[in-house]
Amino acid sequence: MERRLVSRLLLTAGLALLWRPESTLAWAPPSSSSVSFTKTTAISSSQQVQKQPRSSSSSELRSALEDTFTDVVAEESQVAAAREDGAGLLPEYQAAFGMIQAQLEAQIPEPYQAKMTPLLEHFALEYMTACQHSMLSYSTVNDVANDKLATEMVELCQPQVAAKRFVACLQYGLTFGMGPNKYKFDVYHKALRGDEQDKKSVDFMKFGNDFFRPCMDLKNSVLLGQENVDQLVDQLKQGHNVIFFANHQSEADPQVISCLTDTLTKHGKEFEKMIFVAGHKVTTDPLAVPFSMGRNLICIHSKKHINADAETKPEKQKQNLRAMSALTDRLKQGGTLLWLAPSGGRDRRNVETGEVPIAPFDRKTIDMFRLISNKAKNVPTHFYTMALVSYELCPPPDTVEAVVGEARNIRFVPCGISVGNECESTGGLESRDEFCHRVFEQCLADYETLSVAVNNNGGMTADGGAAK
Repeated sequence: MERRLVSRLLLTAGLALLWRPESTLAWAPPSSSSVSFTKTTAISSSQQVQKQPRSSSSSELRSALEDTFTDVVAEESQVAAAREDGAGLLPEYQAAFGMIQAQLEAQIPEPYQAKMTPLLEHFALEYMTACQHSMLSYSTVNDVANDKLATEMVELCQPQVAAKRFVACLQYGLTFGMGPNKYKFDVYHKALRGDEQDKKSVDFMKFGNDFFRPCMDLKNSVLLGQENVDQLVDQLKQGHNVIFFANHQSEADPQVISCLTDTLTKHGKEFEKMIFVAGHKVTTDPLAVPFSMGRNLICIHSKKHINADAETKPEKQKQNLRAMSALTDRLKQGGTLLWLAPSGGRDRRNVETGEVPIAPFDRKTIDMFRLISNKAKNVPTHFYTMALVSYELCPPPDTVEAVVGEARNIRFVPCGISVGNECESTGGLESRDEFCHRVFEQCLADYETLSVAVNNNGGMTADGGAAK
């Protein structure tokens, strides 16, 4: 009875998984009439979850589920879209989505169906639809076999491969995102890249990139400021530090940066080392946790959310101090590439105009990072702006909420990055207003130019170079 109860609780989380955490649901290749689940001991040699101890307490799992999803509510439009049985999908993708939908509908207990089934069906439908669009786009390339990018994308977008990846995401969210074995992030988290000697370990950075890459129209994506990229990489190689002040548009921005710099520049490996200043949601939302595990992070609580709970505010403030201390140590070592969003969160759509303006930068945040960089007295630090166009890839909710568990929307769209000119940091306190204003205005101007380039681009970088 205990084992059956725990199994149902796992399904209550919306994760259609088998009993053992190290096992996964994999997809059998679709036939003309059906798709079926088969049990395997690994998703693939590079994706299998390392074995975790079984939980002996169903009450702990129930508590984790209730704490996570208490405030999650599905919108009526999401419920309707998720129940269209994959309308618009080709038969193979429709069968894959239908199996996920049927599993969730049959197994989630009645008390949780209204909240969890629509949210996760919606997520599955969005992802499978994006992968289908990607497949149709890249399969039209004249010579797919001799086009490296098209070949890779066609393979990643196969319905059974995409479905396997989706189920892996859900399992990782269950194993590491909630319950007694939830992964705990320190203030400085080093990306978990797996063990080359252990074929069963997980490279979470690769997993995250492979999950979102099929949803990016890379052949029509844009990277501006190539000369600035070359310059900052040279500075990093000299042992200098580089800090990006950037706008932030989607929870997949780290994967956007990885995929675009790997595809449109020769410096992808350098950008894999980037450290992201991360807020609490990406380290607490169960579906975000696996992607965060694959990134180098400085974990803080942003100004937007630190006051959400007065009782935990002192502890959050202490964590922020520890995080800044860890960052200072990294900058003193030199060769650190850091990304942060001074707005404190993602850009939001203007619901009246439909436009997506970049959120204003917080001057105190920029001041703080200038001050911290000055503590690395013997190591020069260079400041750049990075404008990102990625909103349509994973559009965030129109309102800012402190709770985790938001609905996921995914589209197959081109994305863009613009690396601005270096922003010289001179003077003391008297120059801080001028510096902050200059940083924001440069990022804003680059964002506007980039938005036009993404909309008009035909497969070449806007600098004039062909995607490799």
